[in-house]
Amino acid sequence: MRPDVVHAVIAVKNLDRAKSRLADRLPPAVRARLVLAMVSDTVSAAVTAGLGSVTVVTPDPDVADTVSALGAVVHPDPMGAAVTADAAEADGLNAALADAAAAVRARHGAVDLLALQADLPALRADELAAMLTAAPAAGRAIVADHAGHGTAALLVRDGNAPLAPLFGADSARRHIASGAMDLVGDWPGLRLDVDTAADLERATALGVGPATGALLADIGWPSPVHTDLTRRYASRSHVC
Repeated sequence: MRPDVVHAVIAVKNLDRAKSRLADRLPPAVRARLVLAMVSDTVSAAVTAGLGSVTVVTPDPDVADTVSALGAVVHPDPMGAAVTADAAEADGLNAALADAAAAVRARHGAVDLLALQADLPALRADELAAMLTAAPAAGRAIVADHAGHGTAALLVRDGNAPLAPLFGADSARRHIASGAMDLVGDWPGLRLDVDTAADLERATALGVGPATGALLADIGWPSPVHTDLTRRYASRSHVC
């Protein structure tokens, strides 16, 4: 599957509600900066992979400004500010992704869809392209997260089928039960969404994108940085 026929949607909640499971390691303001950095690296990888488009649905103006500058389309969150209860938050996430997916098809027609987690700081563009190449020619497929319980990516290669996301607790099992193929492949950065300090340590061991790397260096958390995205950012700095 060529990346340019796939259109991605990514949902991001308000930054001030982000990553509560890192509260024992990072203060709220730093958590907000970390989330924004991880979103930046996720979107940059998706844009670099050459997808047809990348749409970010969010109620947060800082997120909107950041991803717009990276080449993403911003879609307003139909649910507004995310609620805090886990089940209701998952419902809000799924509704936001479905609404953004419908907007993508309103703009581009009956295109293939890809829902990505927003917190994939170790994602590489070549991993994303490799996953799309390995995916089936039709139907639904997922990439399970590194723990095997969550869903890092949901792919719908059927222009007449809705996205119908089922993110939330045990989402990998529920997506598979709904008919999605469980894709097998060595895509560690794609599978590693960051929710905890242990996840962040795994991501730094893999190598994070430049935005996350700069933030972690600023707060004293050492991390290797992807050379491919670093070169891309460096080339941008010379463009007036």
